[in-house]
Parts: sequence; structure tokens; C-alpha cells
Amino acid sequence: MLRGADLRVTRPRMAVLSAVHAHPHADTDSIISVVREQLGEVSHQAVYDVLRALTAARLVRRIQPAGSVARYESRVGDNHHHVVCRSCGVIADADCAIGEAPCLTASHDHGFAIDEAEVVYWGLCRDCSAASSS
Repeated sequence: MLRGADLRVTRPRMAVLSAVHAHPHADTDSIISVVREQLGEVSHQAVYDVLRALTAARLVRRIQPAGSVARYESRVGDNHHHVVCRSCGVIADADCAIGEAPCLTASHDHGFAIDEAEVVYWGLCRDCSAASSS
């Protein structure tokens, strides 16, 4: 994947990419912890730099729901959305509801060439919903 994106293959890049694939929607601190388990000591800045390079190369996607820190996922190349729990903050993927990327058709595009839409569904996850009911 790295070579295909014209990026040098380095241990930190491989470790970060692997961490994002293994832990969808992980925040930077979680990714740093996973990378340190694999490589030992690695600086915060090194992981931030790798995440920035992987995002620019479109190997990972950066998302940041309102009120949340940045999170990273390996699901790129489609126009999926997210559902976020208001209580515990867990995030899950949500595909477009019908057809081929229906959400790319804005009611008025204001002259923009739209290539992505972002929808975030908010609510309570199953566990938090059950806890609030009891």
C-alpha cells in the first residue's frame, strides 16, 4: 500500500497503518499506544507525521465528529458516514442509505464540484441506551 502511494516503506509507517486497520476510528493517543507496543519508543510527533502523510496519500481517512478529537480509519475511497454515541463516544460506519452515493446530490451546489459529503448520525449506542433504560 505504501509503495503504491509513492511513500517510502518504514517501520513507523507500517506500524501506524497496521494500527489504523486494526482499530477503526481510533484517536491519535490510541494509535500511539498500539505503535509503541509494536516498535517500542516512538515520538508523538513521528506518529502525527505518519498520520498526516497517510491521510495526504489517501491511505487513511481522518474524521472529527463535533466535540471529538481527530480519529482515523482505513476505510477510504467510498462516501460512507458515521453514527456516534452521545454518551460513550463509540463510532461506527454507516453506509449511504440507497443507491450510489445519493448524498452527493446537494439541493444547491453553489458552483462547487462536490466530491464528498459527510453525514454524522448522533444517538445512543445499544449499551448506553440499555443502561439509560434501567
